[in-house]
Amino acid sequence: MAKDYSHLSKQELLRKIEKLESRKKYGLIWDEERTKEKFEKDAENALPVLKEIKGKEIKSGSDQPMNVLIEGDNYHALSVLNFTHRGKIDVIYIDPPFNTGNKDFYYNDSYVDREDAYRHSKWLSFMKKRLALAKNLLSDEGSIFIQIDSNEGAQLKLLMDEIFGEQYFRNQITWQRSSSGKTTSRNISEDTDYIIWYSKGEDYIFNKVYKPLAETTKRMYSKDDHDGRGLYRLYPLQKTGGPGPATTYDYIDNNGRVWKCPAKGWRMRKEKLKILENEGRLSFGGKTLSEKAYWNERDSEGQIANNLWNDIPNIQGSSREKVDFAGGQKPIALIQRILEMTSRKNSIVVDFFAGSGTTGHSVLEMNKSDGGNRQFILCTNNDGDICTKICYPRIMKAIKDYKNSKGKKMNGLSGNLKYFKTSFVKKSLSKDDLKIRITHECTEMLCLREGIFDEVKSTGDYKIFKQANRIMGVYYSLDRAALKNLKKELEKMIGEKILYCFTLDPLGLDKSDFADWNGVSLEPIPQKILDVYEQIYEY
Repeated sequence: MAKDYSHLSKQELLRKIEKLESRKKYGLIWDEERTKEKFEKDAENALPVLKEIKGKEIKSGSDQPMNVLIEGDNYHALSVLNFTHRGKIDVIYIDPPFNTGNKDFYYNDSYVDREDAYRHSKWLSFMKKRLALAKNLLSDEGSIFIQIDSNEGAQLKLLMDEIFGEQYFRNQITWQRSSSGKTTSRNISEDTDYIIWYSKGEDYIFNKVYKPLAETTKRMYSKDDHDGRGLYRLYPLQKTGGPGPATTYDYIDNNGRVWKCPAKGWRMRKEKLKILENEGRLSFGGKTLSEKAYWNERDSEGQIANNLWNDIPNIQGSSREKVDFAGGQKPIALIQRILEMTSRKNSIVVDFFAGSGTTGHSVLEMNKSDGGNRQFILCTNNDGDICTKICYPRIMKAIKDYKNSKGKKMNGLSGNLKYFKTSFVKKSLSKDDLKIRITHECTEMLCLREGIFDEVKSTGDYKIFKQANRIMGVYYSLDRAALKNLKKELEKMIGEKILYCFTLDPLGLDKSDFADWNGVSLEPIPQKILDVYEQIYEY
């Protein structure tokens, strides 16, 4: 029940307000009013759409999914994906700017330096807008992974608790990013990054993964009695310390030999020791007893991965990727472990800070290794030509055959790619005029939404696209005269069919226009697009 303050005097009310404002608050509070971004100004009078750059399409896997690279501000790209892929993404991985103050975070046409009083506020505003849109993309079983360091790690955790919910925090992984061991005059070296993991909900994809066994561990299993049990190693049975009481007794083996109790006792009871001997698992060599541990009885896949990932190559250890692919500050193996843990073979993976394209490359490698059909969607701007000269060429080399830095021909991984750029439809005072113009500019968005890209028929009133056994028609005209021709074309084709049809009516299509259309799903445009954008932009 709300408290009644109507009986309080002015002075009492002032004291109450002062007390309320002086309370400490748990959570994040920052100045968002002074941190408007350039992209918000870009979209003040326009709505984002996609335009395909035809000359950059790559096709080398006819039975493989179409991967996507979007060049543009990732907020606009995420806005488009909120229409095309809401609830469809199983894994999001991002490596955003760390906001170190060393020209790594570019905000409103300038770098944010360490002396900026609103440094953290700008970063939090920047991230909150994008993470809120990213959450909408995740499937009910989806997960998001964000790589960060100590500059914004604490703030990011609180921000994620606010957006995703503290109950959906799954873990904080520590990755040994560097092994340089460099120290500063007043501090110790910082050789790790953190990867914060949240799920969309309570039920999320999780596959048990293993750290690979070190070669030194494998070499320990070098003994063989040639009795069919295979290789084994020895574990001494005397207690060396640690928890648990010492078990003290002299052990008499089946041949009557007495084994004196070690100084700290045995690791197990006499009865268990006798069972091991009767099973032929005791070694009597040397001065004490040892247990035989057989290789084929242990989990040969390795140790189950924990949240310390120090077995993955660090940035110094991924030199081949850097030289051959202009790789960034993370190895393919890092992303692969995330995919092994939280994806299925047909999952869609998004990285909206794609940088050099490591995530896309990792998806291609995973598909090659396990026969999967995962699809990636990468989003990046083109600052410093990173999209056109680094990310796209890397993906192209990974898909196709290429020559490495030593001139040796390497086999590509195969795959397909569509290259899009964000564009804009200008707003107008007439909402009907906006609907007409966005309908004529949304074709690529519809293709992306349905995963149907190959154009097979085009007229002034409609287009037809096909992919495998799926068919999509897009009807652009308010005049229904050409609908008969479109209907005839679709009836000739065999497969699952969907029609996106233009209408000014926000309530949808007039069903009388489609009374005898059988086996065709109907979707009105552009109202569904505008409904999504109304939640994001004020238009």
